[in-house]
Amino acid sequence: MKEHFLKRLIGFGLIIDIIIFDQLSKWLIMEYALRPNLQEQTLGLFEWFANGDRLPFTRIEILPFFNLVMVWNEGISFGLFQDGGVTFLVIVTSLIAGLFAIWLSRATTWLQAISLGMVIGGAIGNVIDRLHFGAVVDFLDFHAFGWHYPAFNVADSCITIGIALLVFDGVFLEPKRTKNTA
Repeated sequence: MKEHFLKRLIGFGLIIDIIIFDQLSKWLIMEYALRPNLQEQTLGLFEWFANGDRLPFTRIEILPFFNLVMVWNEGISFGLFQDGGVTFLVIVTSLIAGLFAIWLSRATTWLQAISLGMVIGGAIGNVIDRLHFGAVVDFLDFHAFGWHYPAFNVADSCITIGIALLVFDGVFLEPKRTKNTA
């Protein structure tokens, strides 16, 4: 019983950690890397949260294959559903995060708890952006030979890794657990 509680506690704690890290990374990149590149005055954390202004597109080359960019994603992953509207996307994302939170409250393995915490934390981080700016802040741009992977952020990374781990758990580990209990 204690271990089940600890798994859930770690999963829900991870949600909070990811939200904080995601929002701080967006603030730091926007205000201390991208805004100075536009010759604009930086905003402190509380000013940034109070200000919903969007920065225009800008790009800073860091490595031959990596840029910091200012991109506003008004859709979901890879810019899908850009015409869905902020309210629709916030509601759908919040409902999905709520369903995943119910799953997290019933998680039976550490991998499930951590994976679900990552997905929920990332989803809420992006919902905060939608409520704050009307779009998600994306700033990581990897590219090679003229091909650019869609820009993304910390929340997107957590969602992607969390879903990959859930799929791995469901495909490879769950059948072994089921077989061992049968």
